[in-house]
Amino acid sequence: MVQTGTPAGGGGERVVAVHGLTKRFGSVLAVDDLTFTVQPGRVTGFLGPNGAGKTTTMRMLLSLVSPTSGTATIGGLPYTALTDPLRTVGASLEATGFHPGRSGRDHLRVLATTAAIPLSRADEVLALVGLSDAARRRTGGYSMGMRQRLALAAALLGDPDVLLLDEPSNGLDPEGIAWLRGFLRHLAGQGRTVLVSSHLLSEVRQTVDDVVIISHGRLIRHGPLAELAGDAVVLVRTPTPADLERALREARLRPASGVPGADGALRVTGATPQQVGSVAYRAGVELHELRAEESDLEKIFLELTREAAAAASPGAASPAPPPGMQPAQAGHDEGGPT
Repeated sequence: MVQTGTPAGGGGERVVAVHGLTKRFGSVLAVDDLTFTVQPGRVTGFLGPNGAGKTTTMRMLLSLVSPTSGTATIGGLPYTALTDPLRTVGASLEATGFHPGRSGRDHLRVLATTAAIPLSRADEVLALVGLSDAARRRTGGYSMGMRQRLALAAALLGDPDVLLLDEPSNGLDPEGIAWLRGFLRHLAGQGRTVLVSSHLLSEVRQTVDDVVIISHGRLIRHGPLAELAGDAVVLVRTPTPADLERALREARLRPASGVPGADGALRVTGATPQQVGSVAYRAGVELHELRAEESDLEKIFLELTREAAAAASPGAASPAPPPGMQPAQAGHDEGGPT
């Protein structure tokens, strides 16, 4: 893989922070008291159904939309206060805006000229995203996947420390999605901050380290992806299931749900096989089987967003979060800007 430059300095200038962010469009509450941070050196998935408020939030981070209240900062500063924004933040909010009669190379060279970036950088980023062979073709003839790559090349033009990418896998074929996955991991491995939005967890589950999940403009989960999988199930089989269930309760793990099977099998939620095995060992419980059942993260994601929608109704109870994840109650239907 072609190398990009390594960002210099500490990590504080690369932290993306949203605090109490709210945006109203008339009577429509698009983003409602949203708070989260995105750390450098990690790929963070910004997830939620279409219309959840993801794009509106990213536009506020880029000062394209003014918040009604709250703050959206990069390195502690709003985008408009950055002294060299294109070298600090690279953004791709939509794979459009290319003059159809202009080549991909010329499009990037125009952007480079406006930002006092060497013209040679256009060829470098085209190579990075695999568009060197199409550099002199008019963008009007580009496929959707090629336009996505060109938008990513434009985001990388200033060799930024922070990347904000809105649905970058749209239009990519399976090979392109696999390439994007590795490329984003590579960028985060250099210490960059990468925030990538999607309405499908399945598109980013093999890419992201952390997740920020919103629904109806409000935060419903914020934490490592591995903790979202804490809703997965551990299957454990023992000749003394009652003893194990008692030990699990004493360890304050979520006990097995339902009645143990005839073979002594229990299903434990909210724990890892290592945690269950440790509890069993300390309690002197003999185990015949211990394994994690394959978790369906997409199902968990859909259930979370459905629960958030239900919680928006008067009198509905908010779902309890798995351990370690930061909860927030769901709010109102955005019904407008994305």
